[in-house]
Amino acid sequence: MIYLFFATGTEEIEALGTADIIRRAGLDLQIVSITGQRIVTGAHGIRVETDALLSEVDFFDADMLIFPGGLPGATNLAACADLNERLIDHVHLGRPAAAICAAPLVLGRLGLLNGKRATCYPGFEAELKGATYTGALVEQDGLFITGKGPAAVFEFGYAIVERLKDKATADALAKGMLYR
Repeated sequence: MIYLFFATGTEEIEALGTADIIRRAGLDLQIVSITGQRIVTGAHGIRVETDALLSEVDFFDADMLIFPGGLPGATNLAACADLNERLIDHVHLGRPAAAICAAPLVLGRLGLLNGKRATCYPGFEAELKGATYTGALVEQDGLFITGKGPAAVFEFGYAIVERLKDKATADALAKGMLYR
């Protein structure tokens, strides 16, 4: 199972675009609210009904954890102590995580990007503690996939599909969506 976390103020296009691509690839993904409520309002006032609450998620079966950006969504994700603890455990088990836009700050503030190449929305580079900022649209290093911002949603989603399935599936999906 793939878990994508949604907080008040999450960038809707990054969350929903990524979720759409992953589900089109036939992968199991749940959008998880960290607010305690199933309906959460994103950065642009769009109300999203999530699949589960954080308290309902069993991280034991997590193949990947995904953090969309937006403000204050990314900072709300970073402030969620329960989520941070689960993220650290997930990574220590050798399982991947992905973050886009401002959300790489979630990984950076926990020191998880130390020694890794990463990208993020311009202005958040200082939050990538110990990482080498590349400025790329999407960056992959070790267990982590990071994306630069809303324009990176497609490349970010396809990189996740490639990581969890294979390149052929990601390429076929991109072609079918008229992206490539």
